[in-house]
Amino acid sequence: MASSTPGRYNLRRRTPSGHVAPTPKRAARPADSESDDDDDSPQKKADYKSGTNWVHGGGIEANPYLFVLIVVSPFLSLLLAYVTSAEMQSLDVAWSVTSPLTEMVPACLGDVPTCLSSTLAAGASVLPTWAGAKLVFWFMAVALVLERTLPGEIQCGPETATGHVPKYVDNGVAHCFVYSLLFFLGSNLGPCGDAEEQLLPSAVGELIGSTGICNVYSPYSFGVLYDLFPSSLAFLNVFGIVFCIFLMYKGLHFPSTEDNGSSGSLVKDYLWGTELYPRVFGLDLKRFINCRFSMTYWQLAGFSFTYSSYALHGNVMDWGLFFSALSQYLYLVKFFFWEMGYMRSIDIIVDRAGYEIQWGCLVWVPAVYTFHSRFLVQNPSGLSFLAAFAIFVLSMAGVLLNYAADRERDVFRASKGKCKVWGAKPRYIKAEYKIVDRKTGKATKKTSLLLASGFWGMARHFQYFFELTAAYSWCFLANPLHNGVLVMFYAVFLTALLVDRAKRDTEKCRLKYGKYYDEYCDLVPYKIIPGIF
Repeated sequence: MASSTPGRYNLRRRTPSGHVAPTPKRAARPADSESDDDDDSPQKKADYKSGTNWVHGGGIEANPYLFVLIVVSPFLSLLLAYVTSAEMQSLDVAWSVTSPLTEMVPACLGDVPTCLSSTLAAGASVLPTWAGAKLVFWFMAVALVLERTLPGEIQCGPETATGHVPKYVDNGVAHCFVYSLLFFLGSNLGPCGDAEEQLLPSAVGELIGSTGICNVYSPYSFGVLYDLFPSSLAFLNVFGIVFCIFLMYKGLHFPSTEDNGSSGSLVKDYLWGTELYPRVFGLDLKRFINCRFSMTYWQLAGFSFTYSSYALHGNVMDWGLFFSALSQYLYLVKFFFWEMGYMRSIDIIVDRAGYEIQWGCLVWVPAVYTFHSRFLVQNPSGLSFLAAFAIFVLSMAGVLLNYAADRERDVFRASKGKCKVWGAKPRYIKAEYKIVDRKTGKATKKTSLLLASGFWGMARHFQYFFELTAAYSWCFLANPLHNGVLVMFYAVFLTALLVDRAKRDTEKCRLKYGKYYDEYCDLVPYKIIPGIF
């Protein structure tokens, strides 16, 4: 099908056969071209003045169900930590956490006052300790050193509505592998551990031991992330709440960019945040918390929990937990390869640095995203090697296809549409949008290319389906038929989160691109699952 611009479509003009008609020829313009624009309506000025980057409704607090979850999330995170703890396992109760529907709920309904009081007492018993705080500080300190010292190319994120272009050092892959190596070497499995526990070749252990470093350094247990999980999470809870107060104040009084401002509501300012790209001494706080702390913790937690399970159950491997940890580790390796793509996602370019994102990454990710793995330390999956491996293969299919979809769009963007997608010229919408300089009030037009081929021609967020495939596989590896439905919590939560995120992304893009995004939605009508949703 011919067109004056390859892959450019106008969905409002179709031929009788159903094919999209060629668009009228217009002057060629590079993707980042600019032109003066005098559209300075009051609504536009208000949007840009508040620095919302094409978002009017704020974050997920606009969703009443997720808002309720936000309100109870600090206590719920502590309760989830308690449920997977050794203390919970030692309780002498007539019900089991592995039978929530048949035992826990009936027992609770039979004595509601006792149920409520014991639930509150359980959550309140999860308190911060100095050991837990030290774990968090050292974990962040190592991440900070790597962030500052590892080399990488300078990469840019998308330009905001105020014209700000964030810049990052692309060293995520190096961080991923160096941090993993350091975590292993510093543990009892490394060169300073007992000889019978070391996993290094004896010659390597002896060589490092000959330096004398083990005389002044005492290794920690490789299962430290499980051993100190309740107390470290309790500390993170307090730290996260205080940190978000700091972020709110900083965004209002000492913003790093012009993408800031108050909504007029103290609650909303705290929840959604007041600044899009906060930095302190040059450190991008969103990337550090979201990626270098949160994703790294999640990546290492699975194998730390696997070690704790192995030691707790007499050196017997839980294959469900092992393959779950392995799949999640590889998923997060994929994440760090794609980290610059994440810096162009809704978490970064739309959601401000407030409680929803920053507390969520500090506390909710460790509490919920590792729950299904952590649960197995005290309650093994019972899966055979073959059964666990089969689910692992399914999870890896989701991980690889998720990466393939993200990579496809990244290549398309980098080449400005001059590439092939699935062996053919890509279809796309050339969408115009406006940015405004808040100091001068000058508006300019810019363009973006909206890919409508390959994975991105099947659904606007088909990559979410693959991510959910992996998530449900990880929860299936916890064997819900044996361990009950609680282990499905992460997958169910992620489903709600991604459905809401797809909705918010649609609203944001419609505000940014207007009629061009309507054309794109006509071309790609489904949000996540082709033919269904």
